[in-house]
Amino acid sequence: MQGSMLIVSAAGAAVAVAAEVADWRRRNRRDVDAVGFMPWRGIALVGVAVALLAAALALKP
Repeated sequence: MQGSMLIVSAAGAAVAVAAEVADWRRRNRRDVDAVGFMPWRGIALVGVAVALLAAALALKP
């Protein structure tokens, strides 16, 4: 169970990093009117929460 929780934690961290990169790209876009529709900040927050929760469950004895 610990191994699977560590994999879930790594996946959550990867999602959070990808969402932060996408949010950075959205903030630094050339066309100000092309706003997009993905809530990248919320996706990053959920990714961090999943990563922390899965890491805590993996470390639980």
